[in-house]
Amino acid sequence: MVMICVTRLNDKKFILNAEIIRTVEENPDTIITLLTGEHLVVKESMTEVVKRTIEYGRHLRKLTEPT
Repeated sequence: MVMICVTRLNDKKFILNAEIIRTVEENPDTIITLLTGEHLVVKESMTEVVKRTIEYGRHLRKLTEPT
């Protein structure tokens, strides 16, 4: 499971399961649409959300690679 930390517009942080993200768009706020159809507005830029998702996925793959 790929979990990332993001921030609501009211400065409250929450953890999001990035595997259920359908789309991320900036207009000008960053809106994350989930597979459920729910929309989340966050402070992070679209680029930052994608970056965090990729970094966490890479981190997980390093932890699960055979030694």
